[in-house]
Amino acid sequence: MPTRVLLIDDDTRMYELLAEYLGQNGITVSHAPDGGRGLAALEANAFDAVLLDVMMPGMDGLEVCKRIRAKSRIPVLMLTAKGDETDRVVGLELGADDYLPKPFGPRELLARLRAVLRRAQPAAVADRIESSGVSIDVSGREVKVEGKAVELTGLEFDLLLALVRRAGRVIPRDALLGEAGRNDTVVSERTVDVHISHLRQKLGDVGTRLIKTVRGVGYVFAKEGA
Repeated sequence: MPTRVLLIDDDTRMYELLAEYLGQNGITVSHAPDGGRGLAALEANAFDAVLLDVMMPGMDGLEVCKRIRAKSRIPVLMLTAKGDETDRVVGLELGADDYLPKPFGPRELLARLRAVLRRAQPAAVADRIESSGVSIDVSGREVKVEGKAVELTGLEFDLLLALVRRAGRVIPRDALLGEAGRNDTVVSERTVDVHISHLRQKLGDVGTRLIKTVRGVGYVFAKEGA
């Protein structure tokens, strides 16, 4: 699946430049020109990372970062004014994953973005993903919970894999099938709810504890201790 990034910045020209450059490197960029619309976009869609400008009219980037962190662990790369150390320090204290002073080169931005995306990935060894007691053999399409094998349907497996790969990040109902590689599967949101319910039951206590419903939005696979 292509990497999807949300740029929250009132500079339209920067968006156009980054969309072209990052697009050439396999990263799709969406744009929100202010903090309010950026937060709304995060509620409605699934992204892999956020590029967040500090200086914006109305709600500034520091407040946006604070609100993002209240709900999500999505990687946030803050864009700060050159030499403004205070904004960088506060941003990191609020939970930003990295910062990049303006002006910057697109190659450096791409390198830093790839670095925060790598750090956000769950542990994976030999095509196996481990998260909070759930072990997924991706190529073998097998799941174990605390060492015990669990039988899942094909769709249940794909939904679980999508959730675990984005552990700690909310995936909207209408985006979940796409995240699971099931864009060709036409079902209602209610049907998605039913499959998630079955998945929870099959995973037992782990499923009930870790697959959380975000009312009115979608689902998140919670990280233990988060």
